[in-house]
Amino acid sequence: MGSHMRDYDWNDHPLGNPDQWSHSLRIYIRTILNSAFPMFLWWTDSFYMFHNDAYLPALGNKHPRALGSSARDMWSEIWHQVGVIAENIYLTGENFYAEDLPIYLDRKGFIEETYWTFSYSPAFDDDGNIAGILCSCKEVSATVKNQRRLKTLKDVTETLTMVHTLEEGGEQACSIMSENTSDVPVCAIYLMDVPNNEVRLLGQSGIMQSGEQLQKIINLDVPEESGLFREVLDTRQPVVVNYSLLVSDKAILTEEQEELKVALLPVTLTGTSQVVGMIMAGISPKLSYDTSYKDFHVLLMRQIAISFASVNARHETERRQAYLNEIFQQAPVGITILRGPNYIVDLANPGICEIWGKRYEDVIGRPVLEALPEVEGQGIRELLDGVFNTGVPFVANELAVMLDRNGTLEEVFINFVYQPMRDEEGNVTGIIAVAIGVNEQVQSRRKLETMNRELLATNADLDNFVYSASHDLKAPISNIEGLVRALEEYLPDETAASTDIQKVLRLIQNSVDRFKKAISDLTEVAKIQREDSTDVGDVNLNEIISDTLLDFEPLIAEKNAEIETSLSPEAEIEFSAKNMRSIVYNLISNALKYSSSERELHIRVSTKVEPDFVVLTVADNGLGLNPADKIKIFSMFKRLHDHVEGSGVGLYIVKRIVENAGGHIELDSEVGKGATFRVYFPNIKS
Repeated sequence: MGSHMRDYDWNDHPLGNPDQWSHSLRIYIRTILNSAFPMFLWWTDSFYMFHNDAYLPALGNKHPRALGSSARDMWSEIWHQVGVIAENIYLTGENFYAEDLPIYLDRKGFIEETYWTFSYSPAFDDDGNIAGILCSCKEVSATVKNQRRLKTLKDVTETLTMVHTLEEGGEQACSIMSENTSDVPVCAIYLMDVPNNEVRLLGQSGIMQSGEQLQKIINLDVPEESGLFREVLDTRQPVVVNYSLLVSDKAILTEEQEELKVALLPVTLTGTSQVVGMIMAGISPKLSYDTSYKDFHVLLMRQIAISFASVNARHETERRQAYLNEIFQQAPVGITILRGPNYIVDLANPGICEIWGKRYEDVIGRPVLEALPEVEGQGIRELLDGVFNTGVPFVANELAVMLDRNGTLEEVFINFVYQPMRDEEGNVTGIIAVAIGVNEQVQSRRKLETMNRELLATNADLDNFVYSASHDLKAPISNIEGLVRALEEYLPDETAASTDIQKVLRLIQNSVDRFKKAISDLTEVAKIQREDSTDVGDVNLNEIISDTLLDFEPLIAEKNAEIETSLSPEAEIEFSAKNMRSIVYNLISNALKYSSSERELHIRVSTKVEPDFVVLTVADNGLGLNPADKIKIFSMFKRLHDHVEGSGVGLYIVKRIVENAGGHIELDSEVGKGATFRVYFPNIKS
C-alpha cells in the first residue's frame, strides 16, 4: 500500500499534496503501513480512507478504489451499523470495542455474512483535536462459522444415536438443521427404496413455509422426475442446483427462493460405495460455497449415513444372532449355557449332548446336576459353585468324569472351560461351558508313556551290558599283555633281537593298548549314561581350566603352542567337578591334537557370563573341519582326521555331559582355519 499511496494523485484530493499533510497524519499512516495487523485510518469528518496491506482482504473488490475515498460512500451497505459508531467517536472521543460482531459486507459481488473483532479509537491532529478514526481489526468469520457448524454436527450426532427407525432419523436431523438456517437454509433427506427403484422423502426443514412442496416419492424409472437424483446415483458425487428444480409448484416461490442454490449429496454407507439415500442441503446466498462449507455439508451427509447404518446394523445384528445360533449348533466343540444358581441348561448344542451321552430334550430346561445325576459326588457341583460365586473362570485339562452315556457308565476325559456370564451391572448370572472330549488323546499319551518307560528300561539294560562287557574284557586283555611280557623274557636273546620279532611284539602291544583305550572309553560312556549328578556343587571353572593347562604343559611345550586365557571372575556354576574336568580336558586335548604343521598353534580359552548361561570357549587355529561335518564330530567313535591317535569318544562324552546338565555345545569351524567350541552351562544366578 505504501507504493500505491505514493503513486496516488493527491493534488486533486481534498487532503491535497502529502507535503502539506500534518505531522500527525503522516505518523498515523506510517504506523498502519508498518503494522502486520489489519489497520485503517479514516481522516477528517469525511472519513477519508487509509489502510495497510493486511486490511486488503476486508476490502475485496473495493480495492484499489477505496484509498482516499470516503468511508460513508465506500461502506454504504454497512454505514448504518459502523457509521453510527464512527461518528459518535468523532464527536465524543469514546473508544469502541466489539468481538465476533456480524457485519454484512459487499466485497465479492454479493452481501456476505462476516464476523469481526475490532476496536475504534479517536485519531488526533497536531493540535490534539479529534481528526479521524483509527481501527485495528481481525476477521473471525471462519472461527464463528466453524463453531456454529460444529454445534450443528454435534447436535445431529447426539440425536441420531438415539433413533430407532430411518424415518425418525430423517425427521430428527431436519429438525436440528432448522436451528441453523445460516448454513442450512433448507434441508431434505431422502431414502433409497431399492426394491421399488424409488427415492422417498423422509424429512424436510428450512424456508419451505410458504406452501412450496418437495416431491414425496421420486420414481427413478421416470426421467422427468429423477434427472438430478439419477445423476447423483450414477456419479456418486454431489451436485449444486437451483432449489426451484426440486419444487413441485414453482409459481409460489419467492424471488429469494428461486435464486437459492442447494447441494444434492449421495448418502453412502461407510467403507462402501452403496448409495442408501440423499441429502439436499441449502447453500446460504450470504456465504461463499468454499471448501469449508462443502466439507460441512459432507460431514452432515456422513452423520446421516451413520444413522442409516446404525438402524441397518440392528437388522444385521438380528441376522447375525441367527447365524451365531447356527454356528453354536454346528460347533465342533461342546457348548452349553447354564443359567442361575441352579445351573439350568438354557442352551445345549449337539457337541455337548454327545459328550454327556444325553438327548437334547432330556437336558434342556433342567438343572444340569439333575440331568446328569451320575456326576454328583465327583466335584462338578463344587466347580460350578466356585465359578458362580467368585466370578473366576475355571479351566480343566483331561479331567476324568464318570458319565452315564446311553445307559453305560463310562470314564470320560474332558478339556473344558467354565466361563462366568455377567449382567450389565457385572453380577454373575450363569456359566458358559465349552468342552472337548479327549479320550483318544489321553489313551494315546498313556501308550506313549508306557513305551517311553520301556525304552528307558531297555537303555538301562544296554548301559549295564556295556558297563559289564567292558569290565569283563579287562581280564583277558591283561592276560594277553602279561603273556607278551613273559614271551619277551623267555625268548633267546638272538631271537628277541630279531627285527621281525620286535616288529611283531610292537604290533601286539599297540593292539593291546588300543583295545585297553577302547575299553576305557566304553567304561566312561557307560558311566555318563548312568550318571546321576549327585556330586553337583559350586565349581570354579577358572580354577579347573588353570589346573588342566598345567596337566598339558609338556604337550604344550612340545607343540610350541601359545595359550591365551581370558577368564571372567564371575564364571562360577553349580556342576559336577569331575564332569567339568572331563569337558575342559577333552576340549583342550582336542585343540592340541589337531594342530596344523603349517603354522604355530594358538589356543584361546575364555569364559564369559550371559544372562542365562556361563559360556566356556576353546578356540584354535588348527586343522579345522568342513562345516557339513559339524554334527558328525559329536557322534560316538567318529574321527575326521585319521593321522592323529584317538577313539572318537571324547567329544561325544562332552556333548552328553553338557546336555544331561541342561546346557548345550556349539561348534564353528572351517578347514584350514581352526575350530571354536562354545559350551553353554546354565547360569543358576539368573
